[in-house]
Amino acid sequence: MKKICSVVGARPQFIKLAVVSRVLRKEFQEVLIHTGQHYDHNMSDVFFEEMDIPKPDYNLGISGGSHGKMTGEMLEKLEEVFIKEAPDMVLVFGDTNSTMAAALAAVKLHIPICHVEAGNRLGTLESPEEVNRIVTDHVSSLHLVCTPSGVEFLRREGFQDSVVLVGDPMYDAFCYYTRQLDGSELAGIVDFQGAPLEVPAKFYYLTCHRQENTDTDENLRGIFDAMEALDAPVIYPVHPRNHSRAERLCSQRAYRNLLLTQPVGYQTSISLVNRAEKIVTDSGGVQREAFFAKKPCVTVLDYVGWPETMVNGYNQLARPEKADILEKLSRPVTFDPAYQPFGDGHSAEKIVSEIRKFLQ
Repeated sequence: MKKICSVVGARPQFIKLAVVSRVLRKEFQEVLIHTGQHYDHNMSDVFFEEMDIPKPDYNLGISGGSHGKMTGEMLEKLEEVFIKEAPDMVLVFGDTNSTMAAALAAVKLHIPICHVEAGNRLGTLESPEEVNRIVTDHVSSLHLVCTPSGVEFLRREGFQDSVVLVGDPMYDAFCYYTRQLDGSELAGIVDFQGAPLEVPAKFYYLTCHRQENTDTDENLRGIFDAMEALDAPVIYPVHPRNHSRAERLCSQRAYRNLLLTQPVGYQTSISLVNRAEKIVTDSGGVQREAFFAKKPCVTVLDYVGWPETMVNGYNQLARPEKADILEKLSRPVTFDPAYQPFGDGHSAEKIVSEIRKFLQ
């Protein structure tokens, strides 16, 4: 039986892994490596628990520090694991430091790399994720792409036979786990003091974690001011790195509309997506989930991450400014149910099929 080392480290990767691993293990030996990039229980362990992801064979415990420090430590530890395990392929997802470190360690050891979510491009090296994507794609042997735009980006960069459009495993996960929701998952939401949150009948859903939006009071305050002006409460699960700034700004401005909570698990998050009036986010995953749920979305970023979501105003870019966010949220949106650019919900089977063909 061929051996695959799957490397993950951050919340979006756990979601993709959940659906791919379930299919992969039917015909391959999977060695699961968690770098530790997301280490908080609510950002890591809860995903493995509620999505029935197998316990990692290795947890490297690497988190925090600069990009260089984190990536360097990952390179060293991953190389050791790859030498010990001698896999037939290394499987990586997305665009984190864990992704790039695994790809670099594998290529130096002449191990083929399969990159799931290959080809996604913002068009700027100002984004650390963009650097990770480009480096990973340029050392990978098999490029498995979520959307037609990803195929086009890779074609422009000279890739041909290694590129396969398989659809988005996040759409697989969204469909699979949405069917299991009954509302009870919302009972686990707690505020900063640990008290249960009573979820309003009508609400908006905010996720905001990127450095460009959370590392200055000005930008985060602009987002919060917009949320305060909406006609219903806004549920905001706060990333641990942004906890103190968010709490301080809310205390200073006495925001009444903004409901700050601890991070939530995957099923709780997609339940909030499905039940919200509209979504405001800076997450590549949540903007896709908003599209899957047919919910209007405003993405607070300077660059288009997923062009397929930007059609007909389904997803709109906004600056971290009150007026711009509110103006975009006010636009009427009607979804076309026939428009399905992220595949048919069976990308995991296609991913495993392409791995099988490559390793034959």
